[in-house]
Formats: sequence, C-alpha cells, structure tokens
Amino acid sequence: MGDSYFSATYAEARDRFLTKAIALGAAIETYPIVGGVSDPLMIDVAVIGDRHLPAVVISSGVHGVEGFVGSAIQLAWFDRIESQQKPSNVRFVLLHALNPYGFACLRRFNEDNVDLNRNFLVDNSHYFGSPAGYDLLNGFLNPPSPPSRFEPFKLLAAWYLLRHGKKSLMQAIAGGQYEHPSGVFFGGKNPSQSMLVVREHVGYWIGESQRVVHLDVHSGLGRYGNCKLLLTTNAQGARFDGYTRTFGSNSVDLTDSNSVVPYFATGALGEWMEHRFSDRDYRFITAEFGTYDSVRVLAAIRAENRAHHYALNHFEICRSSKDELLECFCPRDLKWRRRVIASGLQLIDQSVTSLCQ
Repeated sequence: MGDSYFSATYAEARDRFLTKAIALGAAIETYPIVGGVSDPLMIDVAVIGDRHLPAVVISSGVHGVEGFVGSAIQLAWFDRIESQQKPSNVRFVLLHALNPYGFACLRRFNEDNVDLNRNFLVDNSHYFGSPAGYDLLNGFLNPPSPPSRFEPFKLLAAWYLLRHGKKSLMQAIAGGQYEHPSGVFFGGKNPSQSMLVVREHVGYWIGESQRVVHLDVHSGLGRYGNCKLLLTTNAQGARFDGYTRTFGSNSVDLTDSNSVVPYFATGALGEWMEHRFSDRDYRFITAEFGTYDSVRVLAAIRAENRAHHYALNHFEICRSSKDELLECFCPRDLKWRRRVIASGLQLIDQSVTSLCQ
C-alpha cells in the first residue's frame, strides 16, 4: 500500500533509503551535516546508470519536514524498479534529505533557521535585504514569545489579507528575507552547509548527462491531494509547451506574477541549478503536493518557529507545534498518502518518457 512508504522518523527514512539503494546496486555518496543533535545527519545520494546517459534527478527534504513525502516517493520508486527491469537508457540521481536537520527535528528550516530554498543565491548576489513589507510584518510573523492557542491568528491573517491582498502579502512574507535570523523564511547570511555540499559535488552527481529532468518534491502548497508542477522563470515559450505536452497543461505553472503560487522566492534551488547547468538542457520542476489552506499552513510554520526559539524547555508546546507542522506538510490521511505516491511515480515515468523521445 502507498502509505507504507512513509517513515515515522528521519532515521528510519534514511535507513530504508540506503538499504534499498544498496540492494539495487546504486552508487552511494554520503555527506555529513553538523546540526547539534545526537543522531547523525547526512545528505545521501544514490545514483543508478551511466554518467553519459540522460538523467532524472529526484530530490527530497529541501524543506526539512517535507522530506517525509519526498522520501516516500523515492522508496516507492526503488520498489518499482526492484520488481521490474532497471531502465538502461536513463541515469537516476536520488538526493535524499537535503535538509537533514529539519527532517530529523520536524522543522521546515535548517540547523541555522535557514530556509534552504532561499539560500541558493546565484552569481554575486549577497545575503541581505527583505521583501517590501516584511519588516512591517515582522512583529506579526515572529513575536518574541512562545505560541499560544488563544491567539486570534486567523483573524489577524484575514485583516492583513484584506489590507494588502493575497499576492502582495505572500510575496512580503515568503519571498525570502535576509535581515531577521530568527524569523520565518530567513535565507541566511551566507551559504548553508547543504548549499556548500550541493555546490561542491553536484557536478559529480549529474555526471556527463546533457539532458536532465529534476523533480524536487515539496508539500503544503495547493489544493488538498493535488500535485502542481511549478517551473522556473526560464521555462518560457516553446520550452513551456514541452512541459505541458509531457505533464499536461493543467499540471504545470510558471513561478511568475500570474502563477497559482502567490510569490516568487529569491535564492531558490531550481533557479540555481538551471544557472549552474546553463550549458545543458536542464529542466527543474518543483512538484508541490497540496495539503491544507495557506492560512493554516502559515500558522503552523509560525507557531513551530516561535516554539523553537522561545519554548524549548516546554515539551508540550514544542511537541504540539511540531505535530501540527508535520500534519500540514505530511497529512496522516491514508487516501492523501496513496494519491501522492501514485502521482509521484507517474511524474517519474513521464520524466523518463520525455528524455527518451
């Protein structure tokens, strides 16, 4: 059953990932991350296929707690090829838990409170500044106190939505900020450990593949149980048409002002990867599996972040905030989980088909 691929902890997910990868004869690379916790934190990479072949890359856990979904899809794919003949004309690169600290500690952010999907700045970009409006919202987003169940968050959020509009408000909140280290959606002051690992080793992982489809698995944004494929701003014109032919016109969306996503994030992994491999046909796709409404999800992110900074000595507060965060990004609903697995495997199949045409 599809729900059996969802692990209970990061350690379990990692063990299952490595066990399956080794059994299938994958080449394994492991990179430690220092996170101040007792259990080892690792970014694990499994590669199957020759270096010169077209490649499908499947990455999980950029946003920590979302790794439960990405890891489950990776495990399901391992089972798929274990029961069938391994593809001989495509190289597979599976990146497991790019943010192992967040995965292990049930956080969306990393060991330095950094949102990894705001940390991958290209060229000579610097880690400073905030979206217009974030500073004014800082007191609402990041109160210097533990979360409280009696706070009228939904009423406050509704007031801000009416005042600013959804797109403007979400851009201010989630676009990526570099001025408030304890705040939500903090992009860091310098490259993170995970970013440095990717920057140093991604050329080796991708090998000589000239054509690449990269599926980066996320959750928490969009309609419940629905998968939306978000493309980078490079996917214009004929290239966008190619995505719609492969995945369906109702499945793909550009991350621009007209997108279903109400903000554009600076420092996103996808823009960085396509820039890094600009000499190749590198197609980066964010696979977003929807869960609950955006107000509930933001409330969960905000509450967990407050608990992390101001309630570490209060077990019940921390536990309840993490339980809600996990539910918002990996619902316990078995139907949701089975649907995600089926959709994830279909996306991988469609990616393989597009590379073989």
